[in-house]
Amino acid sequence: MMALANRQRHLIDRLTKPRGRLTADAPLGPQTWFGAGGPAEVLFRPADAEDLASFLGALPADVPVTVLGVGSNLLVRDGGVKGVVIRLLRGFTGIAVEGDEVVAGAGAPDLNVALTAREHALTGLEFLSGIPGTIGGAIAMNAGAYGGELGQVLVSAEAVDREGRRHAVEARHFDFRYRHSGAAADWIFTSARLRAAPGDAVAIARRMAEIDSARTDSQPRSRTGGSTFVNPAGHKAWQLIDRAGCRSLRIGQAQVSDKHCNFLINLGGAKAADIEALGEEVRRRVLEKTGVQLEWEIRRIGEASPVLSGAEG
Repeated sequence: MMALANRQRHLIDRLTKPRGRLTADAPLGPQTWFGAGGPAEVLFRPADAEDLASFLGALPADVPVTVLGVGSNLLVRDGGVKGVVIRLLRGFTGIAVEGDEVVAGAGAPDLNVALTAREHALTGLEFLSGIPGTIGGAIAMNAGAYGGELGQVLVSAEAVDREGRRHAVEARHFDFRYRHSGAAADWIFTSARLRAAPGDAVAIARRMAEIDSARTDSQPRSRTGGSTFVNPAGHKAWQLIDRAGCRSLRIGQAQVSDKHCNFLINLGGAKAADIEALGEEVRRRVLEKTGVQLEWEIRRIGEASPVLSGAEG
C-alpha cells in the first residue's frame, strides 16, 4: 500500500479532460515515416480548434508541448517525448473551396489540398503535391518544392498559442524566407487560406503528374524522413554529401540513400539514435571535405540517445 501511495503520478492525471482524446505513453515511432523512436508521455488529439484552445489554456505552465504532423520530416529520439504531444487529425483535415481560394485545416495533407484544387480547376497549388506533410507544418517552415513555397500562396492563417489564445493573421505579417516563416515558436496552426487562380484542369493534372514522376525517379520510397539537410546558400546538399563520399554510408540499419543522398533511410529495425548519428557523421564528413556546415531540415525531438555503432562505408 505504501509503495502505491508513493508512486509518482503520471502526467495524464494532472491534465484537464478535453473533448478530444488523451493517451498515456503513446508510441510515436509507428506514427513517423522513419518508423523509429520512443513514446509520447501524453498524446492529445483535440476535437477542434476550440477544444485545443481550452486544453492549452488549462495546461500547467511547466508541461512542454510538441506538435506532430504526419511524421514525414521528423525524427523522434528513442527516449520519447516528455510532456504533451499534439496531433491534429479529425476536425483539422477539412478542405473547402471559396472562389479562387482554398481553405484547409492544418492537419490536411498537402497532397490532398493540391488534389482538391485540381478538382476545381484551380492552379498555383500543384507544388504542394510534392511536399510530404500537412498544411500546418508547411506554414511553420515555409515548405516548398518544385518551384513553389507556401509563403507565396498563403492569404491568412489561424493559430492557437501556448496560453490557449487564438490568432488570425494575414500573410503579410509573416517573415517568409527559405524554410522560415517567422511565426511565433509556440503557435499551433489550425487552418489556412491559400490563394489559387482559375486554370486548365488538364494542364494542372499534367503538372502534378510531372511532379509525382520526378519524385519517383529521384527520391527513395522506403522509410525515410524526406530531405535531411537544408540546401546551403549556393550549394545543393546532396552534391556536398556525394562529394564527401557519403552515398550509401551506414550506421546500423540506417543508411544514406544511394538514390538521393540527402535522404536517410531506415533499412528495417534502425533506432532513432542510429539515424541521428548517421546524419551527424554526414555533417562531419561534409564539413571536413568541403568546409560547408550542413544544417538539419529534419526536425529532431525528444530525449537524446547515444550513438549505437560505427559508420560503415
